[in-house]
Amino acid sequence: MNKIGLIIQREYLTRVKNKTFILSTFMLPIVMILFIVGSTFFAIKSREKRKVAVVNDPGYFRSNMKSDSSSVIFDFNAVADSTNYEAKGYDGILYLPAVGSNKYELRSNKQFGLDSKGYIERQLNKAIENNMLEQRGIEKTTLDSISKASDNAVELNNIVKEKNGESRQANAGLAYGVGFGSGILIYITMFIFGAMVMRGVAEEKMNRIAEVIVSSCKPFELMMGKIIGIAGVGLTQFLLWIILIFALMSSLQFFLPAETMQQIQDAQQSQQGIPGGANNTMALKIMEAKTTLIEGVNWGLIIFCFLFYFLGGYLFYAALFAAIGSVINEDPQEAQSLMLPITMPIIFGFIILTSSLQNPNSPVAVWASIIPFTSPIVMMGRIPFGVPQTVPYWQLGLSMISLIGGFLVTTWFAGKVYRTGILMYGKKASWKEMAKWAFRK
Repeated sequence: MNKIGLIIQREYLTRVKNKTFILSTFMLPIVMILFIVGSTFFAIKSREKRKVAVVNDPGYFRSNMKSDSSSVIFDFNAVADSTNYEAKGYDGILYLPAVGSNKYELRSNKQFGLDSKGYIERQLNKAIENNMLEQRGIEKTTLDSISKASDNAVELNNIVKEKNGESRQANAGLAYGVGFGSGILIYITMFIFGAMVMRGVAEEKMNRIAEVIVSSCKPFELMMGKIIGIAGVGLTQFLLWIILIFALMSSLQFFLPAETMQQIQDAQQSQQGIPGGANNTMALKIMEAKTTLIEGVNWGLIIFCFLFYFLGGYLFYAALFAAIGSVINEDPQEAQSLMLPITMPIIFGFIILTSSLQNPNSPVAVWASIIPFTSPIVMMGRIPFGVPQTVPYWQLGLSMISLIGGFLVTTWFAGKVYRTGILMYGKKASWKEMAKWAFRK
């Protein structure tokens, strides 16, 4: 154990003192915050403002179509046609058909965006609907009062009943964001730190350093020391990232201009007309997360599970990456072919994560969160939706036990392969041959 401790210390200190580690640790949170703020800012600033001349109005469109100063402005008094509308300062000209026809035509020199086109269609449909209601005896003032009263008339709160009889308000948007963020972080780190272990083992093998180290310790001790040491590096980096991200998010209001904050609040209240759809909506959700950060989420359980699945998933796959690093030579294609069976379950887990966030109780999501090959990613996507409401305790316990058992199996397998592969040169190994090494006495 003393030898493993020395190897852990060497791996940890060597990487933590590296300039790349220091720069990536402090620069990544800044880049993330700049991306969130930048995407939100440009989403607001890039709204289309279109001025449209409306001609051939039969009479009821003028009173029922509303302009939006930040999106589309209708001008029913325009004296323009398809040849001179642009010269008179209009972005397009809308031809309204005669009564009984449904052929509407919007002419423009530049294509309208989906948001602007959708806004015009909604206003046309609303005008036609109001006209039909007026023809059946409902007055315009009544329609306006109903429309005004129906705007934001419903505020739906999802109240979840706990096992102990208490109730809490669920926040599906925050649970989605936390689940997706946790899952994708584990997904990325499995690749980054797993590849780091593989390269480290391969470099020591190629430089013949492993031969010197193995002369004073067992190959299994060398492999475990390297895996645990790099796990400590990753855990240190994540803890620093969490601290820096929370600090930067909390201080955003002191750095952003008051005008920009007001625009963000306006965009949160009315997200119509913001280009980018779901991506910008997600950015706005993150920007407003500071007001709902502690609602509906058990942060203590999430942090504990994140650390467990981060370490468990890393250890599960790092052992396999170390086994690959011990058998590859200088041919990069050899490493790629051996990595494919390992990387495919990780990618498959991320694909399941994206669907389980929409339906965390589906059979695929449940079983993928228990099987150790995909559980680190998928289970972290389900936990923020509630334990034990969405994830029963038996599923969480079985998932953890399976991951621990899977780690012991992959470590045993990798140790057998590592013992032979670290001292083998000039010969390409296959998974079939490595399986023979694992069961060789």
